[in-house]
Amino acid sequence: MWPVVVLALLIAAGSLALSVTALRRGVPEREAGPDALPEDVQGLRQEVAALRAESAYALKHLAVVRYDAFGDMGGHLSWSLALLDDGGNGVVLTSIHGRSEARTYAKSVSGWSCEQQLSPEEAEALGAARP
Repeated sequence: MWPVVVLALLIAAGSLALSVTALRRGVPEREAGPDALPEDVQGLRQEVAALRAESAYALKHLAVVRYDAFGDMGGHLSWSLALLDDGGNGVVLTSIHGRSEARTYAKSVSGWSCEQQLSPEEAEALGAARP
């Protein structure tokens, strides 16, 4: 159960970090309420285009790869998780499970590539998340 809780916390932290980054990039906030909706077809098309542009920064592409990090361990308790937006910007999270401890790593991804060297499992997760 703890790996699931840790995974949920890591996903929440990653989402928060990417949301802050998107806000810093100048993604405009949406107006709320029925008065904010345009009444004509052209206005609705513009609204849909604006929604699509905003959703480009959402973490829509994700993949998880589970594996055994050590030969004497079983159960595929180690995992790598790729969380990315449409531009391939996001993070790859990895948890290596050992007998007495688990270590977690995060690597930033920009444009579907990472400055740090990726493990084979991390590269697999990144590739699986790519549309």
